[in-house]
Amino acid sequence: MMSLAKIDRPRLEFCHIPTPLEPLPRLTKHLGGPNIFVKRDDCTGLAGGGNKSRKLEYIFADVLKAEADVIVTQGDVQSNHVRQTSAAAARFGIECHGILGRRVEDTMPDFQFEKESGNVFLDNLFGAHLHYVPGDTDMDLALQEHAEALRRKGRKPYIIPGGGNTPLGAMGYVRCAHELLGQARDINLEIDHLVHTTGGTTTQVGLLVGLHSLQSSVNVYGVSSSKPKAVQEEKMKGLCADLMAFAGIDGEIPPETIVADSDFIGPAYGVPAKETIEAIELVARLEGILLDPVYTGKSMAGLIALIRRGHFKAGENVVYLHTGGTPALFAYTQSFDFNR
Repeated sequence: MMSLAKIDRPRLEFCHIPTPLEPLPRLTKHLGGPNIFVKRDDCTGLAGGGNKSRKLEYIFADVLKAEADVIVTQGDVQSNHVRQTSAAAARFGIECHGILGRRVEDTMPDFQFEKESGNVFLDNLFGAHLHYVPGDTDMDLALQEHAEALRRKGRKPYIIPGGGNTPLGAMGYVRCAHELLGQARDINLEIDHLVHTTGGTTTQVGLLVGLHSLQSSVNVYGVSSSKPKAVQEEKMKGLCADLMAFAGIDGEIPPETIVADSDFIGPAYGVPAKETIEAIELVARLEGILLDPVYTGKSMAGLIALIRRGHFKAGENVVYLHTGGTPALFAYTQSFDFNR
């Protein structure tokens, strides 16, 4: 077992952590399965909260060390990462450029959502410079080209990949794994399963490596928001190895513990299925907690379906990691029909 101090990296401290670990008694009763708890990483504080803030504490420590004067990052139009990065940049007086891909619009042209609401409204409020590109753009190349254009103007850019998906960013969820198990010990909770949304994968990779460093047997179950199971799991295998090396942790993450369920993606990335909307409404009305149609609504739909199928058993303890995304709700009002 390794202490966090032995593997940690320099970070800034602007998250509201530890985030709460709370029971969901009404949802538990409604589903009649395992005991459900929620780890409230929607409450990390920065710009409405979310999982990216934990990653940005580490990344922005490096930004300041590098003395960068402009951030260049990317995401889709309703990107939680770009929203939180824009806010962190504003907090530290650094210009932020966000490259936003139109993946939802390009793949589902008939789907309606309010493009200038939700996260985009907040990006603008934080003063980010937004650059829209087609959904099939090579985003890594776009980041490099945009940064190079800024260098030619005498600027000193720092590139943050989408989602903060670097070993340094993943350290945020190594720390979260240590935090979660500490909270569980304090209330004598034996966690059997940890369920969350997996998108860029570094949240899950950080959790897997953090739990491994603690020799924990908690099962991590990722529900994919966009990519097929095989693609997502193969990507995580490589990133787990990279993070283990970066953190100086011996051994390897057993491949069978790397799970990404892609059955709940729905019509496309960023487009909610009927089950997504039902999950959002159910959790709101039973527990007063907000989920979003892009990420957490899909993983909660997965959790609900898996409980109903008996995958998670009565008497087990399941923690749902709420990774945030609430602002995106306001761009999807047309997906809800409260008069039906």
